[in-house]
Amino acid sequence: MTTKTRKAADRERLGYLPYLIPGLLLFTAVIGVPFLMNVATSFTEWDGVGTPEWTGLANYTQLAGDAEFWASFRHNALVIVAMAIAPTVLGLILAALLTDLIDRHFGSRVASVLRACVYLPQVLPVVIAGVVWSWLLNPENGAVNAVLAAAGLDSLAYDWLGDPATALASVLVVMLWIQIGFPLVIFMSGLQRVDPSLYEAAEIDGASWARRFWHVTVPQIRPEIFVVLLWTTIAALKVFAPIYVLTKGGPGGATNVPAYYSFQNFFDKTDVGYGSAITTVMTLIIVALTVVFLRMQGRQAEGER
Repeated sequence: MTTKTRKAADRERLGYLPYLIPGLLLFTAVIGVPFLMNVATSFTEWDGVGTPEWTGLANYTQLAGDAEFWASFRHNALVIVAMAIAPTVLGLILAALLTDLIDRHFGSRVASVLRACVYLPQVLPVVIAGVVWSWLLNPENGAVNAVLAAAGLDSLAYDWLGDPATALASVLVVMLWIQIGFPLVIFMSGLQRVDPSLYEAAEIDGASWARRFWHVTVPQIRPEIFVVLLWTTIAALKVFAPIYVLTKGGPGGATNVPAYYSFQNFFDKTDVGYGSAITTVMTLIIVALTVVFLRMQGRQAEGER
C-alpha cells in the first residue's frame, strides 16, 4: 500500500468518526461512568448513606476468603452448563433436525410452528415464567407432583424448590427451558446460508444424518456457535431474575449465585462496598471471557482464509 493510498484510507476511517460519537457518549454515560463509580465504591466501606470510608483492598481480601461467595461461584458454573453449553448443543441439534429433516419432509410451516413453540419461553417475561414454574413445582398442589401421583409414582413427589438437594437442579431445568429458544433461532438462521449442495453431495455419498450434521452442519455455522456461546455465557454469569423469583438464593444458599449474592450485600445487608467488589470481579471475568471468545473466533476466521 502506497503512502497516498494509506492516507486516503485514513481519511475514510476518520469520516466514520462523527457517527460513532453518539454511541460512545451513550456508552460512557450508561456503562462507563457507573462502572467506574462501582469500582471506586468497592474500595470503601459504605452502607449507602453518608460518606464512604476508604478501606483499600479490604473488600477484595474478604472476598478471596468468603466461602459463601465461592459456593455461589460454583453454582454459577453449573448455571453456565444449563444456560450456555446445554442450550447450545441441544439448540444446534434441534436446528439441524428442523432444517434438514422436518422442513424437507413435512414442510416449512411445520418447522416454523415447532420453532415458535421452542422459542416461546424467550418471549415470556422471566418473572411470569418463574411464577408459573413455582406453581408447577409447588410441593402441595403443583402440577408436577400431581402428574406423578396420577401415574402412581407418589414416592417421587418432592419439594423441588424447598429441598437443598433438588433446588439447584430444578432451577437449572427452568433456565434450560427458558434459554434453549435463542440458540435454536440463531442456528436456524445460520443454516439458511449453508449451500444445500453440500448436504446433497454428502447424502449421495451415503452419509447418515449424524455424519452430515457433524461434517457439514457444525463446520459451516461455527461463527454462529461462537456468538451463541459468548452471549449465553455472559447471560449465565449475570443471571439474577430466575433465582430471585424461584428461590431467592435458598434454601440455605443452595441456589445462590454471585449476581444475587451481590444483591443481598447491596440491599439486605446494606454493605454496598462489598457488593460493589463482587460486581467488579464478575464484570472483569465477563470482559476477560469476551476477549478470549473474540480472539478464538478471530483465529478461527483467519484459519479458514
